[in-house]
Amino acid sequence: YLNNKKTIAEGRRIPISKAVENPTATEIQDVCSAVGLNAFLEKNKMYSREWNRDVQFRGRVRVQLKQEDGSLCLVQFPSRKSVMLYVAEMIPKLKTRTQKSGGADPSLQQGEGSKKGKGKKKK
Repeated sequence: YLNNKKTIAEGRRIPISKAVENPTATEIQDVCSAVGLNAFLEKNKMYSREWNRDVQFRGRVRVQLKQEDGSLCLVQFPSRKSVMLYVAEMIPKLKTRTQKSGGADPSLQQGEGSKKGKGKKKK
């Protein structure tokens, strides 16, 4: 529902501008638990229209929005969409995501090195 690589027909439910690149079920659960929502991760469930059967795309997060008497668990999340938008906003701020961006710097340096190599060939 939150993947910016998917189209609406493929199952994305929020605007691309707010969506996240390849979110995992554990990341979604971490964000929900951190804010105080009761979230349960089902690791072997999958979105039925997902053609890729990799472990990365597996998992379903069930979030309790309402209590048994019908009142909201957290007032700031009145609907599923509000939870999805919040989760999509918070996933890029997770430590695992920020560490990955730090790991991308060496690959950029390698790219610069290959450009230098191309420059030598032109001379």
